[in-house]
Amino acid sequence: MVEQTVAAPATQRSNARVVGWCLASVAGMFAFGFAMVPLYDVFCDITGINGKTSGRYVSSDVAVADMKRTVKVQFLAQNGPDMPWVFRPVSRSVDVHPGEAITVSFYAENPTGRDMVGQAVPSLSPSEGTLYFHKTECFCFNQQPLAAGENTEMPLVFIVDRDLPSHITKLTLSYTLYDQGEPQAAVFKTTTIDNG
Repeated sequence: MVEQTVAAPATQRSNARVVGWCLASVAGMFAFGFAMVPLYDVFCDITGINGKTSGRYVSSDVAVADMKRTVKVQFLAQNGPDMPWVFRPVSRSVDVHPGEAITVSFYAENPTGRDMVGQAVPSLSPSEGTLYFHKTECFCFNQQPLAAGENTEMPLVFIVDRDLPSHITKLTLSYTLYDQGEPQAAVFKTTTIDNG
């Protein structure tokens, strides 16, 4: 009987320690899960893995185009789940000389009866090319509000770096357009004032 009373507090301390470690592990996994998204974005920006393109490119150097080399850049557009807009590139592809700035457009139309906001997310393949594909202007940098029935052409200005490896002769830039929900009324008032 004495042995059981002595063993019980030791077992309770052991159980409490195991429960404490389990709770700490769960909290750690939860925190790690939240940290994964920004860490993954940073990792993809640095390495170019998964075709994630970087943000706005700013260079003080005046690039000289390599007229001896041509790279084909293809454009794809698709809608995310439940995004009813018409979304497509105006040109399916362009031939570019590395180092030259190229301007292309994407067409978007909101055929619904309600005002909406869209956000385009880019991806480039092969992923090795992401380090050499620079967007100086892109509709993907900002959300795109469109009133019911409205359409627009959205510009993209990019430069394919002269240092693009010679074995890469074709790049494919793909955008997926996602529904960002109902717009704020102020967005459309500002757009109307600016355009009118």
